[in-house]
Amino acid sequence: MSVSMPDNSGEMQHFNLSTIETATNNFSDANKLGEGGFGPVYKGKLTDGKEIAVKRLSMNSKQGLKEFKNEVMLIVKLQHRNLVRLLGCCVEGEEKLLVYEYMANAGLDAVLFDPARCTELHWAKRANIINGIARGLQYLHEESRLKIIHRDLKASNILLDAEMNPKISDFGTARIFGDNQIEANINRVVGTYGYMAPEYAMEGLFSFKTDVYSFGVLMLEILSGKKNSGFYYLERAQSLPPHAWRLWSEGRGMELIDQILVDTCPENEALRLIQIALLCVQEDPNLRPTMTSVRLLLASKSINIPQPLAPTFSTNRFATSDRSSTTGAGIGFATSDRSSKSGAPAAFAASD
Repeated sequence: MSVSMPDNSGEMQHFNLSTIETATNNFSDANKLGEGGFGPVYKGKLTDGKEIAVKRLSMNSKQGLKEFKNEVMLIVKLQHRNLVRLLGCCVEGEEKLLVYEYMANAGLDAVLFDPARCTELHWAKRANIINGIARGLQYLHEESRLKIIHRDLKASNILLDAEMNPKISDFGTARIFGDNQIEANINRVVGTYGYMAPEYAMEGLFSFKTDVYSFGVLMLEILSGKKNSGFYYLERAQSLPPHAWRLWSEGRGMELIDQILVDTCPENEALRLIQIALLCVQEDPNLRPTMTSVRLLLASKSINIPQPLAPTFSTNRFATSDRSSTTGAGIGFATSDRSSKSGAPAAFAASD
């Protein structure tokens, strides 16, 4: 018998385990889409023909029923066209399942970094993906009732629908901020090397600007078609931001653009996007724009973009592979950080 999980929206659907088992062919390996910190993900089809993605909480997960319920209650309140939509859940026996809309083209990384598929992402598609991710982040930071910092924004956590529209997914490491909260500190850094802002990777400090840094790295990957992690320049490890800044500052920014795009993308627009990305990856978080400012810069060709400083920080000093530093607890949200574990105040009065 499934456990009832009421919510404020009244839209949460509670699936019976038998329904999910039928839809996924009893969680068969043939239906398995992948595996994350939460556990395995399966493709399924309901009796009405609707395709779904089912995330199955691993038996080894430290999450309990109460935490799972709290996370579901939070996720269901987030509704935006650039966030993967939660359709429902199932808690029955030892099983804890989340049911999401199915995304036909899987993760952005599976298309962008695949030599056979990257040609599907022509210039207009890539620009649309950048804008869609920016819209989703702006919603999380400034427009949703919860004010969310994602903390693990990366190519594999951007899912693409049948038309290649982007949707942010995997909120296992996300944090909720209070209305007046600016910054927080933690002892356990979670996320993925290569996308981490310097203040977060080195000091455990995070804020909305932490996501802005990750967004800047992601922009550079989308524009170049190259992974930041493990990126090599002249046979030595170097992260993508300093390489991009060097090319841009020397007037050679178009050399960064994916070679399959150089003959079709508008040069002025490409250079403008590189400059916006470089603003986002500045070492000082106070110099990074908010996502609202990023959206304005993306939308207008007339607004002057500030000159970004050279990025001096590289997470490659920590790692050169795209892997998470600590696996997130699940697909929901952790509690709001109002103080560090040492008891020191976490929120500061400084303006953004």
